[in-house]
Amino acid sequence: MGIGSDLAVVMEGVSASVAALCGLVLEDASLCSDADVGADVDVLQRRYGLRLERLELVARLEAQLAAVKAQDVADTVDIQHALLPPDAPVDERTYAEMSVVEEIAGILTISSAAAGALVEQSRRVCSLPPVFEALAAGGVSWQHARIVADETEGLTPAGAAGLVAHFFDPDAPNPARGAAPGDLVPSRFRAKVRAWRERYHPETLEKRHAKGVADRRMDYAPDRDGMAWLSFYLPGDTACAIWNRSTATARGLQNPDEPRTLTQLRADVAASLLLGAGNTTIADEAARGTGAIGKIPTPRADVLVTVPVFSLLGLTEEPAVLDGFGPIPASMARGLVAGGAESFYRVLVDPRDGAPLEIGRTRYRLPETLKKWIRLRDGKCTFPGCTNHTPDNDTDHLTPWHHGGTTDARNLAQLCPRHHRLKHARPWTPDPATRNEPPGWTSPTGRHYTPEQHDPQPTHWPPGTLPAGTMPVQFQGEPAGIEHIPPWEPDDANLIDLNDLPEGDPVRDEFFARPFVLSVQVLSAVPQRNVRPDRLDRCRH
Repeated sequence: MGIGSDLAVVMEGVSASVAALCGLVLEDASLCSDADVGADVDVLQRRYGLRLERLELVARLEAQLAAVKAQDVADTVDIQHALLPPDAPVDERTYAEMSVVEEIAGILTISSAAAGALVEQSRRVCSLPPVFEALAAGGVSWQHARIVADETEGLTPAGAAGLVAHFFDPDAPNPARGAAPGDLVPSRFRAKVRAWRERYHPETLEKRHAKGVADRRMDYAPDRDGMAWLSFYLPGDTACAIWNRSTATARGLQNPDEPRTLTQLRADVAASLLLGAGNTTIADEAARGTGAIGKIPTPRADVLVTVPVFSLLGLTEEPAVLDGFGPIPASMARGLVAGGAESFYRVLVDPRDGAPLEIGRTRYRLPETLKKWIRLRDGKCTFPGCTNHTPDNDTDHLTPWHHGGTTDARNLAQLCPRHHRLKHARPWTPDPATRNEPPGWTSPTGRHYTPEQHDPQPTHWPPGTLPAGTMPVQFQGEPAGIEHIPPWEPDDANLIDLNDLPEGDPVRDEFFARPFVLSVQVLSAVPQRNVRPDRLDRCRH
């Protein structure tokens, strides 16, 4: 369907959705009547199912109508411009568009600013055919389409097309993995789109971050009922560390006699840390009758930093990923690793395809390492639509231990406490997981939810470092000068894959016992026996 044509095809979809919705309403009415519905029909269960089916249809219909609305808004502006003479001055065209915006604001009873934003978003969505078609088919909501419009702003036309192809074209060279865009809650979809955008923006993340750091600030806004809001605009690693320390400390204060929720404790802890131990106002107000906060424990709050090997070595400026935050500049990741920040664990990735390889650690105890791997693989609570990514999510056995479930990555997944309890109280059934993919879920009514997956991108290789005879590849929308290696395996005859060595092997133990030092002389760290080139990111001095 061509953008700018009439909406006949879209309206056919709208009519089909309305007809299906009417059919479900009539079926529900017959169940409520005295008509014989058959002894084998559970009327109450069927009426429950009908309402879920109607909600699905209503969501699809809302998306289809949003496509009609977006096309009409975009066409209204274009037609107004077409009414002007070709040589009309710029100010006349500006006032013509302003007039259209005000007309739309009056018709929809929204502010001029909201109408202006709607015009910009509608025109951008209509300029991206795969996004508009997905919206018109009811495959994504207007929120999803608006996210694409927002995140493609500032990209080159090729970059915008590359982003859209990555998420909406399954035949693209490097399509997104896991759940389809319309199956992700908008906040999670935005996180995935933004992560892609950060990698392929024409201006490097380092430069954009430097501008952002200059704008750091703290804001204060009084609110009603004697309350106020306090917010910070900080570098991502700093804000993430503050949040995780406050959460871990608040969790440490919880006990059977503590009446405050985790949310309340987190705010009290942050206020107490800012004001210092000498100020007891927060403790007196929040814990009146339960005793003051007293000495605040500071349990460890581990944070994973996923960093490409060449970025860690300073050979490229490819962004890293901070657990619970998203992409961060390479210099920030190098600072976290080289600075010895004990609460940050580096996660190094395969330079061929961006898949995680190894989690840095100082202890070899399997449960600790395995739990961190599950955190890395899942990223958040795996329950459909949940966005909880706190470090203290539960690591749950998908098949319970007492039912024969094993303790390995294929039978473990992150669940927040709320959804952990729901899993055991109602028949929400998880799929098996894999080493690199979280589980999907099936609801009590049989609806299956595809898992959200990480969307690792092939690592940026420094120019001139690809193996001899290897032709670099470049994906649609990437800035010039970025090289990726195509699928490649080195000759294993003379090289050792550390994954093949069991714990206790002297070479493996000696290798991991060496302290990690940032250096481009990585190969000199390998004693006596060679290590595969695709495992350079494991090397230590």
